[in-house]
Amino acid sequence: MRRERREEDFSAFFLARGPALRRTAYLIVRDWHTAEDLTQQAFVKLYAAWPRVRPETAEAYARKAVVNQCLSHLRRHPPDIPTDVLPDRVETAPDEHLDVGRALALLPARQRAIVALRFLDDLSVADVARTLSVAEGTVKSQTSRALETLRTHLPDLVLSEESP
Repeated sequence: MRRERREEDFSAFFLARGPALRRTAYLIVRDWHTAEDLTQQAFVKLYAAWPRVRPETAEAYARKAVVNQCLSHLRRHPPDIPTDVLPDRVETAPDEHLDVGRALALLPARQRAIVALRFLDDLSVADVARTLSVAEGTVKSQTSRALETLRTHLPDLVLSEESP
């Protein structure tokens, strides 16, 4: 009975949080199929640890597992982005849609993770720092660098840097 209850809790958690965590993974790895695979791999690890995970920390635990899975994947399989020929600025025609996805692809993986956690998942600086196991100052400086890169490549995009 206890095992069935644990599996029901995990299934409900997966159904509730899986899609949002897959979106976060996608912003980091920039490929839906890879994001799906990495999210599933993280949830397999989460399932193994599920009896030890407290309900109040389950979401943070899962988010950290997914982000770590994505960053590990990118260390092993760096994307094929020719960074030696990046333009100083992306020129867009007034009626052309801004390609935020291409601009995000210009960011290093950790900066993409920070942007995803800060602005997609709406986490505080402290929560992002805990998720990535880095100092809060690192989150702030990397967020600033990432937003500057995005501003450079998407000049018409209005971004606001929120204070902690």
